[in-house]
Amino acid sequence: MTPSLPRQTPQPGEPPKPPEGRRHVIRRRALTLLIIVLLIGVPAGYLVISANQSRDSGKDKEKKYSATGLTAGWPSRVQRRLYQVPIPPYSDHVAYYETNNWKTSRLYVQFRTSNRGLDRMLAGVGADTEDLERGQISIDARDRRIVGWEFTRPGPWLGLVRERKNPEPTLDIVVNRSNPRHPMVYVVSRTTP
Repeated sequence: MTPSLPRQTPQPGEPPKPPEGRRHVIRRRALTLLIIVLLIGVPAGYLVISANQSRDSGKDKEKKYSATGLTAGWPSRVQRRLYQVPIPPYSDHVAYYETNNWKTSRLYVQFRTSNRGLDRMLAGVGADTEDLERGQISIDARDRRIVGWEFTRPGPWLGLVRERKNPEPTLDIVVNRSNPRHPMVYVVSRTTP
């Protein structure tokens, strides 16, 4: 026996309603199903899309922060300001890499610039070309190994260490002058928080 729903008694003087036709029942059920799909399906679809985007974003961040070695492009302005590495305008072959741990943070930067750009960069760190020492490779072997720098190409090579008190970063700078008009500059800036 199927349970029956209680029926409303018609108001006195109101003609009784005819029984619902098959087409009307199908249309009403289809409309109910459409409403359920819209109320449940659309938010569920949105959640699936949002979850996929969030997962992809996490993968991109993981890839970025697990990268080792230099990344082509300019470090952010915040990084350049924090590590006090002024990169002259119109420099090319710019690449960088940042490492952080509880003890020391480092920013590795390389770029090719003009002689005027080199003067500008050195002035930005409180030095000039006279402070560069010929034949000095001021970036230690550990730092060179981290980013894959090998200073074995023809030189002349010049170096400079710009030591400062904390919290100011210390800069190790190496310059390759094999191209007299466009020196290649390598910088390791390290700071202890």
